[in-house]
Amino acid sequence: MAEKEPGRTRRDALDSVPAGMQIAGAWSWRILVVLGVLAVLVFLIIQLRLLIIPVMLAVVLSALLVPFKNFLVRHRWPSWLAIFTAEVGTLVVVAALIFLVATQVSSGFADLRSQSMTSYNDLKSWLASSPLQISESDFNGYVTQIWDAVQQDSGMLISGAAAVGSSIGHVLTGVLLTLFATLFILIDGERIWRWVVRLFPRKARAATDGAGRTGWQTLQNFVKVQILVASIDALGIGIGAAILQVPLAIPIAVLVFLGSFIPIIGAVLTGAVAVFIALVYNGWVIALIMLGVVLLVQQIEGHVLQPFIMGTAVRIHPLAVVLSVAGGSMVAGIAGAFFAVPVVATLNVMVNYIAGGSWRDDRAADLTPAVALPEGGSPAGGGAAAATATPSPAHPEAAHPEPKDPPAHD
Repeated sequence: MAEKEPGRTRRDALDSVPAGMQIAGAWSWRILVVLGVLAVLVFLIIQLRLLIIPVMLAVVLSALLVPFKNFLVRHRWPSWLAIFTAEVGTLVVVAALIFLVATQVSSGFADLRSQSMTSYNDLKSWLASSPLQISESDFNGYVTQIWDAVQQDSGMLISGAAAVGSSIGHVLTGVLLTLFATLFILIDGERIWRWVVRLFPRKARAATDGAGRTGWQTLQNFVKVQILVASIDALGIGIGAAILQVPLAIPIAVLVFLGSFIPIIGAVLTGAVAVFIALVYNGWVIALIMLGVVLLVQQIEGHVLQPFIMGTAVRIHPLAVVLSVAGGSMVAGIAGAFFAVPVVATLNVMVNYIAGGSWRDDRAADLTPAVALPEGGSPAGGGAAAATATPSPAHPEAAHPEPKDPPAHD
């Protein structure tokens, strides 16, 4: 009896496995490989967070400053002066905001502390005389439990803040890295990007270059629109606090502006701070009105600004925003919550660009000979033209040209 061939035996064994199980197995090991790569990537990000966070912050700042620099250059400013103006102007604006908030808070801190203690004691007295009959010891126990719960639940945010720098030295190092990275992106960003594209295989360079430039444009749109939305939120809540004569209206507006860059979480926290200050200083009636102002501004943002303004710049579903912010805060705390939405929006556009396949048309256009070859002969322009138009095996670069420099985007 002749022995069965090895190939036939293996084929019979595969035929004995149901088709659905074969497909599930093929998908399973590929999914495991992808998850393994993602796990390694997350591990590297966590280990190199002191380097990655400043670089990512520099990229976000550059997305805002590069159009401004290009605008100045188009109006006949020298390149070095445009870069200097963009970099130093950012530092001046940030320093001015910090100085304004610091002076406002320092001038009203003593009054805020005394008023907070007075309101705290009044609340304890009211609870003791109310039908609830909550004694001071019971009240202190409830406050301790709430504080312990807040500390436990905010561990991720605290660890995220520590990820930026666990000491003053780390913070200063991160600031310097951010400034230097932003400066060199402004100076030589195009050459840096071409170097990154050359790290990929030659056949993948067209897709990588197109996806990167599309993602960069999306990131620019996101930063511009986010600043607009944050400014509207800050003006609305700040003006409302000033009309209600709530103290520290300017610091509240600045806090709302900064908190708006962290979707959902930032709006809730900054709105709670505004209502708390109104409650401590002005009583529960003004606090309720302040709460109404905060909710009105946030409703306008959620139902008008986000769908019509942000939706045209960043096409991601609100559920994706919530999940990305939650996942980013779990991985990297405050920094993760801050970078979650721009990273997800940029990756979404890049993946859609590659999946769409439009980069194949761009590469085909680059490979089209400059002179058409007639059937069965040389081009009409002669042999020199043919040598110029047709890629030569001796020069493979001609078959896969490097990404072309696009015009500067605003």
